[in-house]
Amino acid sequence: MTDRIMLSFPVGGTRFNYRVAGAAIRDGHVLVCREDEDDYCMLPGGRVEMGEPSDVSLVREIAEEMVMAVTVGPLLFTSESFYGRVGERFHELGFIYRIELPQDVRPGGSQPFLVREDEGHILQFSWLPLAGTALEQARLLPPWLPERLRRLTGRPEHVIFHEPQP
Repeated sequence: MTDRIMLSFPVGGTRFNYRVAGAAIRDGHVLVCREDEDDYCMLPGGRVEMGEPSDVSLVREIAEEMVMAVTVGPLLFTSESFYGRVGERFHELGFIYRIELPQDVRPGGSQPFLVREDEGHILQFSWLPLAGTALEQARLLPPWLPERLRRLTGRPEHVIFHEPQP
């Protein structure tokens, strides 16, 4: 077995991340994930490993985090994000794909609908409505994502995001 090398590492005071995520959209809702007690949520996914194509990484991450199969669809967004979290600066390269989960995984019922432990973190998965302000109230990050999910064009979009430094 070869060592797994996540493409996330510090470089001179900034952390570089290569992240992949999936947008599961069903019945006017999008699936989001909150980790531990974070005050924000994100699309499910994770770090790409060295030598791993981004779509393969997404299938692996969903299987690890949600213990379910996923079908990866078209690429929706590529992003370059520059932001800060918990006293650290980040330079993140991201790929967001449309994903399809099993048919019985649908919005409705109590939320979060799935709570799992993964690598020492508690992950909570919830369906949030695309309409209204639920995505903003839940602080779906990156902050450009809620509005763009509401107006998908059918063509991949490249986004460069600079979060203002405090």
